[in-house]
Amino acid sequence: MRMNTVLARTGRIASGSSLLAVLLLLLLQTSTAAREIIDMAGNKVQLPEHISRVVGVSPPCTYLLYAIDPSLIAGLHSSLSADEKSFMPASFTRLPIIGGFFGQGHTINKEVLLGVHPDFMLYSAWKNPRSAQKYHKIMAQFPFPKVAVRVDSVTDYPAALRFLGSVVDRSERAEKLADYAEETLAETRKSVSALPENAKVRVYYAEGVGGLSTEPLGSSHAELIPLAGGINVHQGQITSLYGHEQISMERILLYNPEVILVQEKRFYDSVFSDPRWQNIQAVRNHRVYLIPRALFNWFDRPPSFMRLLGCKWLLHQLYPQHCQLDMVAETIQFYHLFLGIDLSPEQAGGILNP
Repeated sequence: MRMNTVLARTGRIASGSSLLAVLLLLLLQTSTAAREIIDMAGNKVQLPEHISRVVGVSPPCTYLLYAIDPSLIAGLHSSLSADEKSFMPASFTRLPIIGGFFGQGHTINKEVLLGVHPDFMLYSAWKNPRSAQKYHKIMAQFPFPKVAVRVDSVTDYPAALRFLGSVVDRSERAEKLADYAEETLAETRKSVSALPENAKVRVYYAEGVGGLSTEPLGSSHAELIPLAGGINVHQGQITSLYGHEQISMERILLYNPEVILVQEKRFYDSVFSDPRWQNIQAVRNHRVYLIPRALFNWFDRPPSFMRLLGCKWLLHQLYPQHCQLDMVAETIQFYHLFLGIDLSPEQAGGILNP
């Protein structure tokens, strides 16, 4: 149909060099053809027919792209660590540093972004209208299509994977990942629903090198705790989107958590010998767990699809008798499916015990 239209516009049947000119015209039209999508914030967005370069403006967006197809990612937020590079394709580690909008004080390098010239920019849809308006104003300065994806919660991942898979023409791949996400969330809810309320474990999430920063109940930074059936001992009000609420040692002594989840290895390495922590139940019972962070963090900072594996890990750590998972086998399966990495049992064990 399209070829006939092009031929009709020439006014004659093309042959020889004329046919070549028509074919070039057709190729040009195809390469610049646009399609309209509706993103996860309800916006209509015009995109090229073929997508090959995408920039995520925050780590959750870039990591979502990485799970679907890392070759689509056109730039990085920051330099990669040696540990990260050891798991990644060499071509990925050589991508330009573009920056992004995440945490505090981070921006995009406009010159690098313009040089990359992405087919679209992927950003997180904000539920808060004021935050969304501010974000849109910042994004408007960049002359590329913007696509919103919703990954506020780990429960958003099945829909987010399917949506992004359809946008970048990787639907078959995305469907496999979304199925895993749905099954994991359903299994987690089923296991937690079988727990007696009085058997639920009280958990403190320790952030910072001193372990004296945390996230309150309701914070997206600690959502895996209630999802995996734990009780977040710090139930204060959310005071900042960035979290890291400071807390006193006296308050932690009053909370006396049964389990402590740790982000910083420096704190983990010191907590069992620090006299201030010796009377905490979790420390006395050696139920202090360092959160795995390869390839990306399994719990938070920044949040990613790795939290799906983190759900299983945390459920197993909180309720080892109730939820007897082979976490080595689970880790091997997840890395193969989401990251295309075939781990040995020894490698999986090393990731589980960083």
